[in-house]
Amino acid sequence: MASNGVASSGPAQVAVVADEQQQPQPDQQLAAQISKLEIAEEKQSEQQQPEQAEQQPPHRSHDPQFNQKRSDPFQFGSRYLQEQDDVFEFNAWDHVETDDAYKEYAEQQYEMQRNAPVSDFDKHRFNSDPAKWWNQFYKNNTANFFKDRKWLQQEFPILDKVTSEDYGPCTLLEIGAGAGNTAFPILSKNKNPHLKLHACDFSKKAVEVMRSHEAYNTDQMQADVWDVAGDELPPNLAENSVDVALMVFIFSALSPLQWKKAVENVYRVLKPGGEVCFRDYGRGDLAQVRFKKGRYLDENFYIRGDGTRVYFFERDELADIWSGKLFTKDAEVEDASEPDIRFVIEDLGVDRRLLVNRAKKLKMYRCWLQGRFRKPLPQ
Repeated sequence: MASNGVASSGPAQVAVVADEQQQPQPDQQLAAQISKLEIAEEKQSEQQQPEQAEQQPPHRSHDPQFNQKRSDPFQFGSRYLQEQDDVFEFNAWDHVETDDAYKEYAEQQYEMQRNAPVSDFDKHRFNSDPAKWWNQFYKNNTANFFKDRKWLQQEFPILDKVTSEDYGPCTLLEIGAGAGNTAFPILSKNKNPHLKLHACDFSKKAVEVMRSHEAYNTDQMQADVWDVAGDELPPNLAENSVDVALMVFIFSALSPLQWKKAVENVYRVLKPGGEVCFRDYGRGDLAQVRFKKGRYLDENFYIRGDGTRVYFFERDELADIWSGKLFTKDAEVEDASEPDIRFVIEDLGVDRRLLVNRAKKLKMYRCWLQGRFRKPLPQ
């Protein structure tokens, strides 16, 4: 989203080889370049360049003294790419819409993916026990795969507030905590002696990695196995007990059939007025476009090479999910026995970002969605 953490990351779409006139390359060359790209969940830091002329505005300067935080986390950066700009001057640009060549290529990719889906056998294999594949993932990668998410306080200011010394009692729940790349950076900056952080993941191996971490302290952190789409609430957490729930690149790992139950569970565990901090993949992200044959599970839903699943969301789709509209749209008669799960959408933005490989002259379009959803207070 913004220019400093996940926030500065932008829409992941495809990388296009560009010459001086920025002419699109033939499909085969373009596909070959895309297949070599690595997808990074976090933002890529910009290389420091020689100091620019004094008349250069701060956001266009390479001088690190101007790398200031945004005042609005949903502003998503301020380095706009204009017609007269050299796209390869910086490593990243904010709010860049995909060009026509990319859009055309992406649509061709989607059609190819739909025509070569995962087999019914493999679909059942991957959907029946997703925890198995995440356990294998963390067994192979331990805690070294993801970088620590040090950008979180910038993107979600509530995290800065609840970790301040005088905030008072607070229960923070991270859902899909993985190896602790979010939890431990939060605790390292925490000054609130009354903060309790619950870090949950449905991978047993991931929880083992967290519990073996040198910074794991049960006085302020509890790591547990928990499936957000299961029937139970997290261990030692009751209904209406959590102040802030953090969901970063976890909702996309769920099947669309699990969305409703997951949202219900988050709603149950949050206190009235509690907040969900959310970030995940957007449709058209480079990670989606570059999928090859045999990876398509369903529309916008894929299986990675390591067996883990990933979904790419539309903004309006996410708004409908968290406001409860998606689950009532097709119902002719509302069931009075069903809980009324309706989050208030405080913020929901599309973080589009163009990353460039200046050495290879590659353009990489990224797309993330970031939001804050609040459980309403009783009427």
